[in-house]
Amino acid sequence: MSPPILEMRDISKEFPGVKALSHVSLTVQSGEIHAICGENGAGKSTLMKVLSGVYPYGTYTGDILLRGEEMRFRDIRASEAAGIVIIHQELALIPELSITENIFLGNEVRSGIAIDWRTARMRATELLARVGLRDDPDTQVKALGVGKQQLVEIAKALNKDVKLLILDEPTAALNEDDSQHLLDLILGLKGRGISSIIISHKLNEIEQIADEITIIRDGRKVETLDITKGEINEDRIIRGMVGRSLESRYPDRESHPGEVFFEVRDWVVRHPTVSERYVVKGSSLNVRRGEVVGIAGLMGAGRTELAMSIFGRSYGEYVSGTIIKDGQEIELPDVSSAIRHGLAYVSEDRKVLGLNLLDTIKRSTVSAKLSKISQRGVVDERLEHRIAEDYRKALRIKTPSVGTGVATLSGGNQQKVVLAKWMFTDPDLLILDEPTRGIDVGAKYEIYQIINDLAAAGKGVIVISSELPELLGISDRIYTVFEGRITDCLDAADATPEALMRSMTSLSQKAIA
Repeated sequence: MSPPILEMRDISKEFPGVKALSHVSLTVQSGEIHAICGENGAGKSTLMKVLSGVYPYGTYTGDILLRGEEMRFRDIRASEAAGIVIIHQELALIPELSITENIFLGNEVRSGIAIDWRTARMRATELLARVGLRDDPDTQVKALGVGKQQLVEIAKALNKDVKLLILDEPTAALNEDDSQHLLDLILGLKGRGISSIIISHKLNEIEQIADEITIIRDGRKVETLDITKGEINEDRIIRGMVGRSLESRYPDRESHPGEVFFEVRDWVVRHPTVSERYVVKGSSLNVRRGEVVGIAGLMGAGRTELAMSIFGRSYGEYVSGTIIKDGQEIELPDVSSAIRHGLAYVSEDRKVLGLNLLDTIKRSTVSAKLSKISQRGVVDERLEHRIAEDYRKALRIKTPSVGTGVATLSGGNQQKVVLAKWMFTDPDLLILDEPTRGIDVGAKYEIYQIINDLAAAGKGVIVISSELPELLGISDRIYTVFEGRITDCLDAADATPEALMRSMTSLSQKAIA
């Protein structure tokens, strides 16, 4: 019997003050899709960075065997030479370069000392066909959607003669169609004998394609489950991940909305660069105190454009429309004025728009309103530390110190820092754009509880989400958006996924505020 394609034995990895991995072992069979599940910060990505040479031999303890042979990777190039390729959640593509240039970057097709672009384009076309992408190989990557960029990354991996493909949250930023296409591609690669390791928080996708699931909790392996034997469901996986059963995915909440305090009327916004294109078209909505309002829509429907344009016109070109708060019309021409008027916006892209990854937790926490801890332009550093520590405890941010850099945190903990940053501004209305994207079920539950607490304190909360069960589980009312228009408003208690989808895919509904 041939040996497994991969064995990782007793892998341990430490960072200052943190034991990220403790004696973790993992076995992947040839031609297998092996999933790794766990809460944010459990050690999943760290384990894969050890395997791929991001953390080189000597910085961890334990053994890595590839087809029975011990490997001691000094860097990523060494692991790629052995047939192991990792695709990180943050894609390693250069937007300004073409598809061809990205595929062969660092592995150029040469004719003598010059690059053979004709051959490179031909090979790129062949690789793109293998992943089901028909775009011109001369297209700049920045012109592609995230789903297509994922396919370019896989084409790049196939060019390196990949034997074991590692995908870290590959569908986190994809819509349903792009996610399914990517999953089908991974299954197709399995049919060609390519093994895969996939890290994902989307348990339904894991159940769909994985042969085995290894669960990691607090840096330790809990168990490996064989999906092919059946009797494995989401609740079983969750119990292993969080160490307990989640009786409900959404915390209980008694809803007692007050009066309407925030209204948007007939809001119209143009695209920032294509002036003839309208991204928000006469949309109206309102929010009551103590209410959680959901916004549902398909990818590209205009949900984020609506939210960002309301928040200090931070997206697009304002055309017309009125914002009323507490009975008074207000002007929000920029982000500073939006913050002064009690609005806060948590972006769907926490790494680019939500955080400065060079900052510490404490600096990030107070960054949106430094005036609260400053006198005559000088920051009170003791007060800054105390406030950050209070939020760390209240939101249960997993870190040894608020002086830690936010770049070192897991996705769920980064999201909590973003929430802390905007909660510190003491907003009346908090807009959350995909607040649980790419984080585990345990961290999701904690964020839902934070939303409930904000509503209980009389705040208004708007939640934009691509997950209809999430909106149904946490909202009082749900607006639907289609092609830049709000098409309907449904009470969550009476709504169904089917009713929401009808309103998300049609202009036949009457716009309701």
